[in-house]
Amino acid sequence: MTWPVTVTDGPVALRPLYGRDGRTWKAIRLRNQDWLKEWEATLPPEGRQAGGIPTNFRAMVRKMGREGREGRALPWAIAYEGQLVGQLTVGGITLGSLRACYIGYWIDQGYAGRGITPTAVALACDYCTSELGLHRVEINIRPENTASRRLVKKLGLREEGLRPQYLHIDGQWRDHITYSVTQGDYPGGVLEQWRRNRIPSQT
Repeated sequence: MTWPVTVTDGPVALRPLYGRDGRTWKAIRLRNQDWLKEWEATLPPEGRQAGGIPTNFRAMVRKMGREGREGRALPWAIAYEGQLVGQLTVGGITLGSLRACYIGYWIDQGYAGRGITPTAVALACDYCTSELGLHRVEINIRPENTASRRLVKKLGLREEGLRPQYLHIDGQWRDHITYSVTQGDYPGGVLEQWRRNRIPSQT
Protein backbone atom coordinates (compact mmCIF):
# COMPACT_ATOMS: atom_id res chain seq x y z
CA MET A 1 0.00 0.00 0.00
CA THR A 2 1.31 3.42 -1.02
CA TRP A 3 0.52 6.70 0.71
CA PRO A 4 -0.02 9.49 -0.23
CA VAL A 5 -2.12 8.65 -3.27
CA THR A 6 -4.71 10.55 -5.33
CA VAL A 7 -7.50 9.06 -7.46
CA THR A 8 -9.80 11.02 -9.74
CA ASP A 9 -12.83 10.84 -11.98
CA GLY A 10 -13.51 14.04 -13.92
CA PRO A 11 -13.85 16.94 -11.47
CA VAL A 12 -14.00 14.64 -8.42
CA ALA A 13 -10.77 13.74 -6.65
CA LEU A 14 -9.74 11.85 -3.54
CA ARG A 15 -6.49 13.36 -2.33
CA PRO A 16 -4.58 13.70 0.95
CA LEU A 17 -5.58 16.44 3.35
CA TYR A 18 -2.78 19.02 3.74
CA GLY A 19 -1.90 21.48 6.47
CA ARG A 20 -2.69 24.34 4.09
CA ASP A 21 -6.32 23.09 3.92
CA GLY A 22 -6.86 24.16 7.52
CA ARG A 23 -8.69 27.44 6.97
CA THR A 24 -11.03 25.98 4.33
CA TRP A 25 -11.65 22.80 6.35
CA LYS A 26 -12.52 24.77 9.49
CA ALA A 27 -14.89 27.04 7.56
CA ILE A 28 -16.68 24.05 6.04
CA ARG A 29 -17.01 22.30 9.39
CA LEU A 30 -18.33 25.43 11.09
CA ARG A 31 -20.84 26.07 8.31
CA ASN A 32 -22.08 22.47 8.38
CA GLN A 33 -21.94 21.65 12.10
CA ASP A 34 -25.71 21.40 12.55
CA TRP A 35 -26.13 19.36 9.37
CA LEU A 36 -23.37 16.88 10.23
CA LYS A 37 -23.86 16.58 13.99
CA GLU A 38 -26.56 13.91 13.78
CA TRP A 39 -24.30 11.51 11.82
CA GLU A 40 -20.85 12.15 13.27
CA ALA A 41 -18.94 9.67 15.40
CA THR A 42 -18.31 10.72 19.01
CA LEU A 43 -16.23 9.25 21.80
CA PRO A 44 -17.93 7.55 24.76
CA PRO A 45 -16.66 8.62 28.20
CA GLU A 46 -14.30 5.67 28.47
CA GLY A 47 -12.80 6.52 25.06
CA ARG A 48 -12.06 10.11 26.05
CA GLN A 49 -9.83 8.91 28.84
CA ALA A 50 -7.60 6.96 26.46
CA GLY A 51 -5.87 10.07 25.05
CA GLY A 52 -4.25 10.35 21.63
CA ILE A 53 -6.95 12.64 20.25
CA PRO A 54 -5.59 15.35 17.90
CA THR A 55 -5.86 18.78 19.50
CA ASN A 56 -5.87 20.85 16.29
CA PHE A 57 -6.13 20.57 12.52
CA ARG A 58 -2.41 20.12 11.85
CA ALA A 59 -2.17 17.42 14.52
CA MET A 60 -5.12 15.66 12.86
CA VAL A 61 -3.42 15.83 9.45
CA ARG A 62 -0.17 14.42 10.90
CA LYS A 63 -2.05 11.58 12.60
CA MET A 64 -3.95 10.77 9.41
CA GLY A 65 -0.76 10.81 7.35
CA ARG A 66 0.90 8.44 9.80
CA GLU A 67 -2.04 6.02 9.58
CA GLY A 68 -1.85 6.17 5.79
CA ARG A 69 1.88 5.45 5.69
CA GLU A 70 1.43 2.58 8.13
CA GLY A 71 -1.21 1.02 5.88
CA ARG A 72 -4.04 1.28 8.38
CA ALA A 73 -6.16 3.88 6.57
CA LEU A 74 -6.66 5.97 3.44
CA PRO A 75 -7.53 9.39 4.93
CA TRP A 76 -8.70 11.25 1.83
CA ALA A 77 -10.07 14.72 1.30
CA ILE A 78 -12.88 14.99 -1.26
CA ALA A 79 -12.17 17.72 -3.81
CA TYR A 80 -14.46 19.01 -6.55
CA GLU A 81 -12.95 21.08 -9.35
CA GLY A 82 -9.92 21.51 -7.12
CA GLN A 83 -11.94 22.77 -4.15
CA LEU A 84 -12.00 20.93 -0.80
CA VAL A 85 -15.62 19.90 -0.14
CA GLY A 86 -15.48 16.99 2.31
CA GLN A 87 -13.66 13.93 3.57
CA LEU A 88 -13.69 10.20 2.93
CA THR A 89 -11.74 7.79 5.10
CA VAL A 90 -11.05 4.15 4.40
CA GLY A 91 -10.35 2.69 7.82
CA GLY A 92 -9.86 -0.63 9.56
CA ILE A 93 -7.73 -1.98 6.70
CA THR A 94 -7.09 -5.62 7.55
CA LEU A 95 -5.12 -8.12 5.49
CA GLY A 96 -4.61 -11.80 6.17
CA SER A 97 -7.63 -14.03 5.77
CA LEU A 98 -10.11 -11.13 6.10
CA ARG A 99 -8.77 -8.52 3.63
CA ALA A 100 -11.45 -5.95 4.41
CA CYS A 101 -12.03 -2.31 5.32
CA TYR A 102 -14.80 0.19 5.99
CA ILE A 103 -15.59 3.63 4.56
CA GLY A 104 -16.88 6.76 6.26
CA TYR A 105 -17.52 10.13 4.62
CA TRP A 106 -19.06 13.60 4.87
CA ILE A 107 -19.57 16.47 2.42
CA ASP A 108 -20.32 20.17 2.56
CA GLN A 109 -24.12 20.52 2.35
CA GLY A 110 -23.69 23.14 -0.36
CA TYR A 111 -22.19 20.47 -2.64
CA ALA A 112 -24.68 17.70 -1.86
CA GLY A 113 -26.88 16.53 -4.70
CA ARG A 114 -24.27 16.86 -7.46
CA GLY A 115 -23.16 13.22 -7.58
CA ILE A 116 -19.85 14.07 -5.87
CA THR A 117 -20.19 11.76 -2.86
CA PRO A 118 -21.29 8.62 -4.73
CA THR A 119 -18.48 9.16 -7.23
CA ALA A 120 -16.00 9.50 -4.36
CA VAL A 121 -17.32 6.38 -2.62
CA ALA A 122 -17.20 4.42 -5.88
CA LEU A 123 -13.60 5.54 -6.49
CA ALA A 124 -12.65 4.41 -2.99
CA CYS A 125 -14.38 1.03 -3.36
CA ASP A 126 -12.63 0.35 -6.66
CA TYR A 127 -9.24 1.42 -5.34
CA CYS A 128 -9.59 -0.88 -2.33
CA THR A 129 -10.66 -3.94 -4.31
CA SER A 130 -8.45 -3.49 -7.36
CA GLU A 131 -5.32 -1.64 -6.23
CA LEU A 132 -5.14 -2.93 -2.65
CA GLY A 133 -6.62 -6.34 -3.46
CA LEU A 134 -9.05 -6.23 -0.55
CA HIS A 135 -11.91 -8.70 -0.65
CA ARG A 136 -14.59 -6.68 1.13
CA VAL A 137 -15.53 -3.04 1.63
CA GLU A 138 -18.33 -2.12 4.02
CA ILE A 139 -20.22 1.04 4.93
CA ASN A 140 -22.29 1.29 8.11
CA ILE A 141 -25.18 3.78 8.10
CA ARG A 142 -27.74 4.79 10.69
CA PRO A 143 -31.27 3.65 9.69
CA GLU A 144 -32.44 7.27 9.92
CA ASN A 145 -29.86 8.48 7.38
CA THR A 146 -32.02 8.02 4.30
CA ALA A 147 -29.75 10.09 2.04
CA SER A 148 -26.71 7.88 2.68
CA ARG A 149 -28.81 4.73 2.37
CA ARG A 150 -30.03 5.90 -1.05
CA LEU A 151 -26.45 6.63 -2.04
CA VAL A 152 -25.09 3.14 -1.36
CA LYS A 153 -28.07 1.53 -3.05
CA LYS A 154 -27.38 3.57 -6.19
CA LEU A 155 -23.86 2.16 -6.15
CA GLY A 156 -25.20 -1.37 -5.90
CA LEU A 157 -23.89 -2.20 -2.42
CA ARG A 158 -25.53 -5.12 -0.67
CA GLU A 159 -27.68 -4.53 2.42
CA GLU A 160 -26.63 -7.08 5.04
CA GLY A 161 -28.66 -6.26 8.11
CA LEU A 162 -28.85 -4.33 11.35
CA ARG A 163 -26.03 -3.98 13.88
CA PRO A 164 -27.61 -2.86 17.17
CA GLN A 165 -25.72 -0.13 19.06
CA TYR A 166 -22.82 -0.46 16.62
CA LEU A 167 -21.17 3.00 16.80
CA HIS A 168 -21.14 5.93 19.22
CA ILE A 169 -22.77 8.74 17.23
CA ASP A 170 -23.91 12.15 18.45
CA GLY A 171 -23.46 11.16 22.10
CA GLN A 172 -25.11 7.72 22.12
CA TRP A 173 -24.58 4.17 20.92
CA ARG A 174 -26.57 3.95 17.69
CA ASP A 175 -27.90 1.14 15.52
CA HIS A 176 -26.42 0.88 12.02
CA ILE A 177 -27.28 -0.99 8.84
CA THR A 178 -24.31 -2.63 7.11
CA TYR A 179 -23.83 -2.41 3.34
CA SER A 180 -20.98 -4.07 1.49
CA VAL A 181 -19.36 -4.85 -1.82
CA THR A 182 -16.94 -7.70 -2.38
CA GLN A 183 -14.24 -8.11 -4.97
CA GLY A 184 -15.73 -9.37 -8.23
CA ASP A 185 -19.31 -8.24 -7.57
CA TYR A 186 -19.00 -5.80 -10.49
CA PRO A 187 -16.30 -6.80 -12.99
CA GLY A 188 -16.22 -3.26 -14.39
CA GLY A 189 -16.04 -1.75 -10.91
CA VAL A 190 -18.41 0.17 -8.65
CA LEU A 191 -17.71 3.42 -10.51
CA GLU A 192 -18.91 1.88 -13.76
CA GLN A 193 -22.00 0.53 -11.96
CA TRP A 194 -22.72 4.06 -10.67
CA ARG A 195 -22.37 5.51 -14.17
CA ARG A 196 -24.85 2.99 -15.53
CA ASN A 197 -27.37 3.64 -12.77
CA ARG A 198 -27.00 7.39 -12.62
CA ILE A 199 -29.92 9.64 -13.58
CA PRO A 200 -30.09 13.47 -13.36
CA SER A 201 -32.16 13.48 -10.17
CA GLN A 202 -29.70 11.35 -8.20
CA THR A 203 -27.73 12.88 -5.33
